[in-house]
Amino acid sequence: MDKVQPRILSGFMELLPADQMSFNKMYDTIRSVYERFGFLPLDTPLIELSDVLLAKAGGETEKQIYRFEKGGSDLSLRFDLTVPLARYVSQHFQDIAFPFKRYQMSKVFRGEKPQKGRFREFYQCDIDVIGVDELDLIYDAEMPAVIYNVFRELNFGDFVIRINNRKILNGFFKSVGYENKIADILRIIDKLEKIGIENVRRELADLGVDSASSDKILSFIGIRGGNDEIIESLKGCGISDETFLCGVDEIEQVIKYLRGFGVSEDCFMIDLTIARGLDYYTGTVYETVLKDFPSMGSVCSGGRYDNLTEYYTDKKLPGIGISIGLTRLFYQLKEEGVIKNEASTPAKCLVIPMSPDNVGFALEAAGILRNSGIPTDVYYQAKGMKHKMKYADRLGIPYAVIIGDDEQTAGEVMLKSMASGEQQRIKLNELPAKIKAE
Repeated sequence: MDKVQPRILSGFMELLPADQMSFNKMYDTIRSVYERFGFLPLDTPLIELSDVLLAKAGGETEKQIYRFEKGGSDLSLRFDLTVPLARYVSQHFQDIAFPFKRYQMSKVFRGEKPQKGRFREFYQCDIDVIGVDELDLIYDAEMPAVIYNVFRELNFGDFVIRINNRKILNGFFKSVGYENKIADILRIIDKLEKIGIENVRRELADLGVDSASSDKILSFIGIRGGNDEIIESLKGCGISDETFLCGVDEIEQVIKYLRGFGVSEDCFMIDLTIARGLDYYTGTVYETVLKDFPSMGSVCSGGRYDNLTEYYTDKKLPGIGISIGLTRLFYQLKEEGVIKNEASTPAKCLVIPMSPDNVGFALEAAGILRNSGIPTDVYYQAKGMKHKMKYADRLGIPYAVIIGDDEQTAGEVMLKSMASGEQQRIKLNELPAKIKAE
């Protein structure tokens, strides 16, 4: 019989156990911080009805959807976690307490051309807060406070959360006469770090922005200084547009609240170049950069939107959210050598019965260890001791608990440190305390 070559599609990440444990550690750290801030877990279906999922989709997004028919139904794999959230909130509106704070950490799928560090299947770690009719501005500060705690605990080095407000940008563009091209200008500005100033000038010119206005735009988004200095510069611009003034007032309040959350001043800054290309952002926007790895770009981004559910209900449900692309972040940090595997197994002990007659006592020992909170495996195969020790060593299990006839008769075990090779016989009931003391 011809054998099929084992392989997976490009653009999908499949990890060996040691890497998966490192990935799970990152996942659990993020989830722990989300829950600490009171966010509720949500897990929406991976497959949605196409007409529901694609209510707002179009252009490049719709081209990337994995879409298929099954049993007469038109179905699609979710491409993000925001659209399913909108559907969920609309569907379960009567059963939800608002403001609704939810987190979801799940896989999404996009049929784009895979590149290094970009995947067709990947984990997103999202949080959103949804209000009814209105949502207090303090949530705009809680989001970067969550980001701050996540990346401080992940401990990948220094980072900065860059903050802006779309109202500031929208009001400014209206003041220079380009109110009808705001969305297009924002998309160009959002590419500034990737394509550079001269290419931004060129694209603005192609859009019909004259040279003088282009200079004003680049000068405006280039305002620098401390957070308070930038706010004062914005106030001194002489712009009377109401949208602009509202945006300046909002970002000033967000900065004040951020300090109240205890976020270090070194870890957040106002950056007027941050636009976020998506049209639905209407207020505060964020991008987070690891200072030692600027080429990665934003590792956590998001912002405020006026109406999450406009395609599903007439209710006005404003919200704010952020997303961490966990798969991409893990892959890139692994490539940089930042993430180093600490273990190949969660087991701290390998219980080894010397013969079939010792299996019962070995199971009793394993049960005592597990009930004491010590992850434990048992080696059942009828192999020689050298093979069993090699197995424990290859997985990086710290301790071997060896049980022969003499140990079983005495109610004892032989505890071996795999690192030092030292062995000692101890009573079974003393085993958990001994391991925890090591």
